Amino acid sequence: MGGNRWRGKLGPAVSIAPGARVDKFEVFFDLVFVFSFFIITRATAIKISGASLFDAMLVLAVLWWVWVVHSVVATRIRLGEGFVPALMVVAMAALFCFSLSLPQAFGQPTSMAAGPMVVAISYVVIRATHLLLYWHVAQERPGERRLLLRYSPELMMSTALLLAAALIPQQIDDPGRAAIVRDGLWVTVILLQYGVGLVAGAWGWMLASAEHWTERYDLILIIALGESIISVGVGSNLLGQPPTWAAVAAAVLGIVFTAALWWAHFDVIGPAARIALHAAQGRPRVAMALHAYAYLYLPMIAGIILFALGAESIMHDIAEPSVPITEPAPGHSVPLLFGGVICYLAASMLFQLRTLHTLSWSRLGTVLVLAAAIPLATHLPGLVALTLLTAICVGMVALEVVVMADARRALREAVFAEKTTHEAHEVAFRARWHEKPSDEPPT
Repeated sequence: MGGNRWRGKLGPAVSIAPGARVDKFEVFFDLVFVFSFFIITRATAIKISGASLFDAMLVLAVLWWVWVVHSVVATRIRLGEGFVPALMVVAMAALFCFSLSLPQAFGQPTSMAAGPMVVAISYVVIRATHLLLYWHVAQERPGERRLLLRYSPELMMSTALLLAAALIPQQIDDPGRAAIVRDGLWVTVILLQYGVGLVAGAWGWMLASAEHWTERYDLILIIALGESIISVGVGSNLLGQPPTWAAVAAAVLGIVFTAALWWAHFDVIGPAARIALHAAQGRPRVAMALHAYAYLYLPMIAGIILFALGAESIMHDIAEPSVPITEPAPGHSVPLLFGGVICYLAASMLFQLRTLHTLSWSRLGTVLVLAAAIPLATHLPGLVALTLLTAICVGMVALEVVVMADARRALREAVFAEKTTHEAHEVAFRARWHEKPSDEPPT
């Protein structure tokens, strides 16, 4: 009864319409994911090693699955309407606790399990909130509720595995064996989550608004790119040192090559993929949304985190007065920087292939050039290595602008025509606010 009262006061849940767009509350919720990406980067930057990078990718994969489930719920219900925002604040608080506990989740495995336990419990709260919301909105479709029950074992099993990863390692005396057991349990969680998604495929799921789906994923990718800039600026100690010409140059280069990576996706590929998803219907639309966005955006964001770690390490030495400007870049920074960009571009090419069924040879060539440049860049000063990377990325963008000029122009015209038509409808709708009632005497 109490639940019905507060739902009545706040308003009912509202289903997603075919033309729905992302609302402001969804962007507000995404801020917690920004913090999560930041925490992963900061925790890994403390001591970069193969093990810490592996753990960071495990955490990112589990966190991303939470995002995928969240985006699926958002395809059925407007998160900013009715009583839903009040319930989503609970999920936000749980996600915030999940993020705060991530550094302890992969700490000393034989120590206290407080951090891993908070991770597991927070995960349960987030997933349970999503499950309750979807269960509520699916009440008018009994078949959809039955389908939801088929997915519930994944939630229970992944939760049990995360709890086991928190409790079992501390019972093992050997830290090495304890770490292997913990990582093995996390890998099992990831295989379970993504395996269920692949096996289930597009069966029984609807995607009412392709616009909402693509916009939501594009925004989280932009957020990840913005987080990389924040991580580099804060972690590299650029704020803690007086500005020098080298530090200013490195900061500018960091912005330029990040902007080039933004351009590589959002100038042509992103808008064209959005149109392709709009054109698809039924199961092909759902399959494209799952494979291209839910799965292939993960390695793109992983690449962003990796190149942010590399750029941070290089810029830290550039900003440090005691480090000569001619000093070669730190050993791990160049592979992370170049490797992260390679990961981002490779995932972007797979995204293009899945959505548009095309492949850009300019990007394939860029990936090969970046891979070949790593041995050279490891012996170069940090500022020179950063300049080389920026030149390659900007060169790729410039080449595509020239080579794809006609296709790009046609796409931009179509996108602009769609945008102006939508804006004209909005203007016509709002014009009614200024219309005078028919019975009002003329002035």
